[in-house]
Amino acid sequence: MTSHSETTSDSQPTGYACIQRYLKTLDSSPGVYRMLDADSRVLYVGKARNLKARVSNYARPGHSGRIERMIAATASMMFLTTRTETEALLLEQNLIKQLKPKYNVLLRDDKSFPNILVAKDHAFPQIKKHRGAKKEKGAYFGPFASAGAVNRTLNQLQKAFLLRNCSDSMFDSRTRPCLLYQIKRCSGPCVDLISEADYRESVKDAERFLSGRSTKVQEELAEQMMAASEAMEFERAAGLRDRIRALTQVQTSQGINPRGVAEADVIGLYMDSGQACVQVFFIRANQNWGNKDFYPRVGPDVSAAEVMEAFLGQFYDNKEPPRQLILSDAIENADLMQEALTEKAGRKVEILVPQRGEKQELVAGALRNARESLARRMSESATQAKLLRGVAEAFDLDSPPDRIEVYDNSHIQGTNAVGGMIVAGPEGFMKNAYRKFNIRGDDLTPGDDFGMMKEVLTRRFTRLQKEDPDREKGMWPDLLLIDGGAGQVSAVHEIMQAHGVEDIPMVGVAKGVDRDHGKEEFHRIGQRPFALKRNDPVLYFIQRLRDEAHRFAIGTHRAKRAKAVGATPLDEIPGVGAARKRALLAHFGSAKAVSRANLADLKAVEGISAGLAQKVYDYFHDKG
Repeated sequence: MTSHSETTSDSQPTGYACIQRYLKTLDSSPGVYRMLDADSRVLYVGKARNLKARVSNYARPGHSGRIERMIAATASMMFLTTRTETEALLLEQNLIKQLKPKYNVLLRDDKSFPNILVAKDHAFPQIKKHRGAKKEKGAYFGPFASAGAVNRTLNQLQKAFLLRNCSDSMFDSRTRPCLLYQIKRCSGPCVDLISEADYRESVKDAERFLSGRSTKVQEELAEQMMAASEAMEFERAAGLRDRIRALTQVQTSQGINPRGVAEADVIGLYMDSGQACVQVFFIRANQNWGNKDFYPRVGPDVSAAEVMEAFLGQFYDNKEPPRQLILSDAIENADLMQEALTEKAGRKVEILVPQRGEKQELVAGALRNARESLARRMSESATQAKLLRGVAEAFDLDSPPDRIEVYDNSHIQGTNAVGGMIVAGPEGFMKNAYRKFNIRGDDLTPGDDFGMMKEVLTRRFTRLQKEDPDREKGMWPDLLLIDGGAGQVSAVHEIMQAHGVEDIPMVGVAKGVDRDHGKEEFHRIGQRPFALKRNDPVLYFIQRLRDEAHRFAIGTHRAKRAKAVGATPLDEIPGVGAARKRALLAHFGSAKAVSRANLADLKAVEGISAGLAQKVYDYFHDKG
């Protein structure tokens, strides 16, 4: 890819005149262009088969309102030329995800999806949920739409195939079977209650089922059940019957199990009132592995073709596409997108817009889900908007808040102290904006809630002033809710003044009389505390916000405490990671035994080099 970039100087014009000045510098190469405003913020990223021809379109009037506004704000442009238009398409979607331009369709929720992993690095393979890079040795099946979809399938697979889900260290330490064996969810390989050969047959059956050969597996189990019954092995026959039921349950819970579609994503798009919902059904091995809805950022005059193309480009930017994409709406550059995804996957990827048959029925189902999901979301948004107007009225705010930040702390007698921040806005809880703060203050008295709050807010606003000093990125709150009364509010006010931030309203939420839920008192600087009526929807909303902050802080604290319980002095030794820590603990039995070991014994541990053995020995003996 060859590249160049050009921008205007401060003296150059904006709008059409600005764009026209670039035409003489461009040729007919494919590439990506960026439109920037007077402050060099990226307004739009686009691709072109022919940069000169594409930019010349912007130099002439006759566009939609959205594009006219974008052109009017354009003060400079940047260009990257590419060898092919396919390369330009991939680069365009990558830049959109990075830069989040104001006028592009933007996919906001882009998490990875879980898989089922049958691990192959052990004589008795483990079956488990996996998310992230596929680094472990084994067979991967997925993606599944959600952790819930994976867990439901795993639960039934355990019943059907009796495969273990315990960790290797847990497996190695067992001397008798665990509860899962007792409730017929595991065949007890940890204590040799099944042979390695028989266990591997069960693993093969599970893999065949997950690969779509479920009918064959069920037929074989049925034959075994009949044979056991005829041999009067009624307990074994009952066990096989339960396994067949479990497999049927997996298929029933999947709902849709298309015969003619082995591997595809079915993607339905529904748009209404300037909002969009994209529903994706994951079809793998002729089975429905769940569905998920997405709400890309769109404008009122964006076409379905543009939304669908932007969604595909951004969604598959960091995911492997299936063999078929079955769409509700055609896209303009289907051949180009197909070529780009085929190149990315290393095998053919088809893009289809079916008009009849089973595939069309699948799309109709995805569209129905998208329509219903968007209707629910719009209804919730309307309710949320009404609540935010109520908050503004209750607390004398100039306008309904777009971002409410709620803070809470959690600790046990000062230990494992954490602070939690949750965020809510017009679309409800903004979970990707939640933050946790590990309380570091060494000089804090255990249980000093004021000190903890001071540390949390100091860190929060120091970072805000560094990352978004001009308050342009939507990261600054319009309202702070603090769990506490007048004292807490006064302390927070002092912290804010110290940071030169005095224009953000803050409200303390205190339990009130008898610490009764429903008699909350609200405290503000320089004003008398007040309460809302017991049946006021705004009161319920504030309670829900505070409860969510409390839940988040407690969850974070418990995770930290659990981690601390599993901590050992070995964690502090440079070079001793998780695998070597396990090796040392497995060899010696405890961290205390490791600390007492002599150098020769440490060197005898598998995976521990002579140099690392010396480090471990020195760590414990230098301390002594």
